[in-house]
Amino acid sequence: MALAGIKYLDDTISSNRYVRIDLRRHGKNQLIEDFLDGQEAMACRGGETIPLREFMQYQNQKRGLNV
Repeated sequence: MALAGIKYLDDTISSNRYVRIDLRRHGKNQLIEDFLDGQEAMACRGGETIPLREFMQYQNQKRGLNV
């Protein structure tokens, strides 16, 4: 089944391995946005974190806000 703006690409042994998505055509699609957000979150898993309160204080200081 061919879907406009989506292509399946083969690896060196001719197995479907990659998907190319035309983001101009499908970039506003919520499912694709959710998938890409999930991939980004998975890539950051195990990274350094800080408490939300500390982050908010830092951002407010950076912008000169007294909240």
